Amino acid sequence: MINFKDDVEAVDALSKVYENFTNEIGKVIYGQKDVIKEVLITIFSGGHTLLVGVPGLAKTMLVTTIAEILGLNYKRIQFTPDLMPSDIVGTEILDENRKFKFIKGPLFANIILADEINRTPPKTQAALLEAMQEKSVTASGITYKLEKPFYVLATQNPIEQEGTYPLPEAQLDRFMFNIYLDYPSFEEEVAIVKNTTSGTTNKVSEIISAEEIIYFQNLIRRIPINDNVLKYAVDLASKTRPKTKNAHPWTDKYLSWGAGPRASQNLVIAAKTHAAINGKYSPDIEDIKAVAMPILRHRIVKNYRAEAESLSVEMIIQELLK
Repeated sequence: MINFKDDVEAVDALSKVYENFTNEIGKVIYGQKDVIKEVLITIFSGGHTLLVGVPGLAKTMLVTTIAEILGLNYKRIQFTPDLMPSDIVGTEILDENRKFKFIKGPLFANIILADEINRTPPKTQAALLEAMQEKSVTASGITYKLEKPFYVLATQNPIEQEGTYPLPEAQLDRFMFNIYLDYPSFEEEVAIVKNTTSGTTNKVSEIISAEEIIYFQNLIRRIPINDNVLKYAVDLASKTRPKTKNAHPWTDKYLSWGAGPRASQNLVIAAKTHAAINGKYSPDIEDIKAVAMPILRHRIVKNYRAEAESLSVEMIIQELLK
């Protein structure tokens, strides 16, 4: 029940919720602590996540477990080359009274797992991205509001790129975080294999309601931020823009495109959430740095020189953060 006397007490409660959440998800998901943390930051920030990882790393289990713990309605959409916008948005049918009736598609849920989003044509990708941006869908000229909270976790497979439709940079910008899911460590994989081949299943409990999530999302917006921290976020984003006054030397040398103003906004909001889940009442520059990688990773484009010198996007961002 939401009953806090002030925002300070609410931030303390959010920090406790995060601690309880990590303990609960640890019953089912082994390792991947940074991924879980970044997914939660995105949810409480009101953003969306693009998760990049090879098959078999429990991406689907991660999302279903998060939905259970957060007490949210969850739908999984498997994106395929023949998927049409109406397959995810919904369609009109003629009912027994010969009147058109709108049948809602799987987008009408709180948490959407858009599995292998790069396997579907741009028309269907656009329908999902419109829903992410507007929090509503339009069918036959009528707009339908999506239930809050609304969170999309889209996955991309970095291998097997044949027959795929990669998301353009402008559409990638709609995702707050781009998270790389790596292989588990040896010890984590031993724990995974031991617990998934023993015949026992661990159950998780719901620890927070949809109403409380919306409350905490609004709380994040109210958290104050010092001007110097806000200016650092804007400065960091502007350093990525080639041929501009504030460009970093590496930017002009290795980048063909930089991050837009949405990156600055996301840096500030995500830093506020990062501070709150760590029990701080206002973010500092370290919070900006902590969320910079997943926010900037998909918003900057390398040029041929960076490719020739085998520089990754992550290496360039690390240089900008120095």
